[in-house]
Amino acid sequence: MCGIVGIYAYGATAPNIDREELRKIRDQMAARGPDGSGEWIADDGRIGLGHRRLAIIDLSSRGCQPMLSADGTAVITFNGEIYNYRTLRAELEAKGHIFRTQSDTEVLLQLYAEKGESMVQHLRGMFAFGLWDSVKQVLLLARDPFGIKPLYYSNDGRSLRFASQVKALTAGGHISSALDPAALTGFCLFGSVPEPFTINKEVRALPAGCALRINATGVGETKRYFEIGRVLTDAVEHSSTNAARDGQDIVREALRDSVRHHLVADVPVGVFLSAGIDSGAITGLAAEAVRTSAIPLSTVNVAFDEFRGSRDDEAPLATVIARLFGTDHSTRIVSESEFESDLPKIFAAMDQPTIDGVNSWFVSKAARERGLKVVLSGLGGDELFGGYPSFRDIPFWVGALRLPGQLPGLGLAFRHVYGMMTRLTRRTNFKAAGLLEYGGSYPGAYLLRRGIFMPWELPALLGEELAQVGLEILDPLAHIAGALSPDPGHGFARVATLEASLYMRNQLLRDTDWTSMAHSLEVRVPLVDKRLLEKIAPLLVAPDRAPGKSWLAHAPRPRLPEAVIRRPKTGFLTPISEWLVRSKTLQAGVQAKLPAHTHWSRHWALAVLSQFVPDAGSLAAAA
Repeated sequence: MCGIVGIYAYGATAPNIDREELRKIRDQMAARGPDGSGEWIADDGRIGLGHRRLAIIDLSSRGCQPMLSADGTAVITFNGEIYNYRTLRAELEAKGHIFRTQSDTEVLLQLYAEKGESMVQHLRGMFAFGLWDSVKQVLLLARDPFGIKPLYYSNDGRSLRFASQVKALTAGGHISSALDPAALTGFCLFGSVPEPFTINKEVRALPAGCALRINATGVGETKRYFEIGRVLTDAVEHSSTNAARDGQDIVREALRDSVRHHLVADVPVGVFLSAGIDSGAITGLAAEAVRTSAIPLSTVNVAFDEFRGSRDDEAPLATVIARLFGTDHSTRIVSESEFESDLPKIFAAMDQPTIDGVNSWFVSKAARERGLKVVLSGLGGDELFGGYPSFRDIPFWVGALRLPGQLPGLGLAFRHVYGMMTRLTRRTNFKAAGLLEYGGSYPGAYLLRRGIFMPWELPALLGEELAQVGLEILDPLAHIAGALSPDPGHGFARVATLEASLYMRNQLLRDTDWTSMAHSLEVRVPLVDKRLLEKIAPLLVAPDRAPGKSWLAHAPRPRLPEAVIRRPKTGFLTPISEWLVRSKTLQAGVQAKLPAHTHWSRHWALAVLSQFVPDAGSLAAAA
């Protein structure tokens, strides 16, 4: 896991790259790679690559980057891990390729020499890389199928810059700090900035599952090589009534395979352990995989005094799971004073505005304090196995409201009437006002389910002009609908596609990346895996499918305790709602501007907004 950077002066009139700019961008990401740094600049000064290293595979200096191919014709800067690199290496060696290192980075170089740009189809892992081919004079950028690892770029028409962080790109000094109206709008709606937009108007995210080719003629078209919706669509089209008959055995073997691959490392690998099924199952499967190791599996949990004795306290059940699987377990108590002390650091590390990430910040901090460099997470289980209420609510809303929603003007009229009634009672459910207007379609129902603020609230929050421009550029319903292309045509598959392509990608994975990297920690997500999805997708959409989370709970040997399986879903919580109200850091901020009964996520959203928008206080006052 690392930080990568590159600058390519592809235009004939572009000046040669600035070595100091390259270093500024690279070293802004020092926390992503505290184990070393490197740079490579072409003899003609037209392209340069930089790297910050967190050494996980091949800890020797031979694994340093940027890495050149043996013949010097290709050079790569790479962030991530390729879990099937040993298999790929054996296949390449059988074809005559000779390796100089034990790294997965060199496998990428050799695979490119063998397969060219189609190499991405053969990779199993999380990755973002820039690869320069000096023979073809082409820069290739690529990002993993799910978007686990970030990759941002800026193109001014003459030079292209890319890096692992938005803030790193702007630290180079050649990119404007102008904010993007679509990004601000997206954040207010979803609680995160939806890709390909970023908070910076001149920076874009390379979409997940995509590659981009740049040469002297300019920046090419983004090419998509993987789509979650395509995998689920194919599964729906080929599902059968008998698909789930042996589902438990198939799921268990697919999960074991994914966890084994995600344990590949030259350093110890731990696990984030909560009281939930997802992390409990990953812990059990990982413990099984390392059973012959002399060093027990390390597990880490965070707890809060405010939750002690309540159902939100995950520490007791996490301890039960740890004892069941024989892990070396620790529970880290996080206090309100630590939250207050860390808040400036959290905002400084936050690469783009988000309403999530505080929980990941503290559990990553706890893991690093234990000396871990790599941990597994149960992230992705709800998206894969249907653990969110959205899998129930969205198809129900669409079925019930599709016909009323098609009546012209009815939804808008209901919203206005509902608004008048709530102003009289001074109590409101802001989402309920939009049920008829939005609930009759999958994109609209998804916006209601995941929305923080609603579209009609944005003018009061951002101002009429900014909200109008942002909504026009983003087009929220079209943006959501874009994730359903292709459309699986199946309720479960549609919601799974939306949750994995939007909420998981733009929020959970991105927040996990910046919070863990701030602590120089690599987080791996075995439940977010291309091969795993392809293997079990037919089971997930089969007409006789069993409840998905039960497959996950019964995958470890022994299976998870009944107390874990039956525990009501709470998510990975922190007492942030209470802490926000009392925060000295934020007392002068925006949370005091909203009514006391407003949901904590809206308070926190405005507090975060104030860190990225200089006049956010006035915007909040208008809200």
